Amino acid sequence: MNYPIVIHKDKGSDYGVTVPDLPGCFSAGETMEEALENVCEAILCHAEGLMMDGETVPQPTSIENHRNNELYADGIWAVVTVDLSKISGKAKRINITIPERLLVQVDNYAKKKGETRSGLFLSAAMEYISQHAGAPLPN
Repeated sequence: MNYPIVIHKDKGSDYGVTVPDLPGCFSAGETMEEALENVCEAILCHAEGLMMDGETVPQPTSIENHRNNELYADGIWAVVTVDLSKISGKAKRINITIPERLLVQVDNYAKKKGETRSGLFLSAAMEYISQHAGAPLPN
């Protein structure tokens, strides 16, 4: 998943990073590289906490959705890619059947986005759940 982030740097301080799509998720680092590395870990921890609490993980939106927010006015925008399939906890191998042509499309898209097949399926499932959470289930 590609989350937009905002990086702030005040004189004499570390780099601070906020994840607008995940309220309460933030990180920091002495260098830009460390800040970017740390925010990926923060996103994974935040998502894991939400999932443990039975909540859905908000899907990333575009930078344009947040650009006009005055909280982020002086920040530098970037996008980080996180693989939510890396969330700790017991992973369970499943066996699914999918048409070969669709599987090729899935693999190509995952590669293009820098994700794994499992990560893409996890992202798609989480997106579907977050969009349909609270909706009545069909009979």
